Amino acid sequence: MKSEKITFKGALGEKLSGRIDMPEGESRACALFAHCFTCSKNLRAVGNITSALAEKGIETLRFDFTGLGESAGDFADTNFSSNIDDLVAAANYLKSRNMSPSILIGHSLGGAAVLQAAHKIGSSKAVVTIGAPSEPKHVEKHFESHKQEIEEKGEAVVKLAGRPFKVKKQFLDDLEESRMDSVIESLDKALLVMHAPLDDTVAIDNAAHIYKKAKHPKSFISLHEADHLLMDETYSRYAGALIAEWAEIYLN
Repeated sequence: MKSEKITFKGALGEKLSGRIDMPEGESRACALFAHCFTCSKNLRAVGNITSALAEKGIETLRFDFTGLGESAGDFADTNFSSNIDDLVAAANYLKSRNMSPSILIGHSLGGAAVLQAAHKIGSSKAVVTIGAPSEPKHVEKHFESHKQEIEEKGEAVVKLAGRPFKVKKQFLDDLEESRMDSVIESLDKALLVMHAPLDDTVAIDNAAHIYKKAKHPKSFISLHEADHLLMDETYSRYAGALIAEWAEIYLN
């Protein structure tokens, strides 16, 4: 697999860091990947998925949302809506290189984001969610004990995945305004819902809700005994290979 490091301007005007993973031979499609909440493009599972896609002839742009990983900006100024806009900015960057993405892939909260972004990315034909919540508000459980402080003081420092993050009230307000059901029902693109039955971070009931609300064409694939972050390489590479095979008929 070949890789190219790139940068582009995000929704808030900051420089975002990305990587395009490419097949050794000719590319037959381009995918755009959205990572999980407070994660980064360098999560091992993400690299395994894009590597498996490259082996099937699909190039993928994975990037860090504003304020995360190697991207510039302040996480405290971001929210779910800005993540969606970062995805649109990434798609526009790819379009400027004649690589408009036909596949959108999102992991966890990134899955909810690609469902929303699909309506704004005209080149997309197929959408994939991996361990995604049916509502963005699901992430509030990560700072439930700080919610009152955020409401009263306007912000609070919250430890997420062992790291401190400043969360502002605008982040909570933005989650409140996000409504997923109508977005899923009007998707008008092929949808693949992937979820692990044993996921103890985002329960599989979320996958059932997304699948129920979506119209055909839609598919569901169980990730068997995988954990939420797909830390076992077997499952992350399995997911990538299946995405490539599933998307084939919709790309043609």
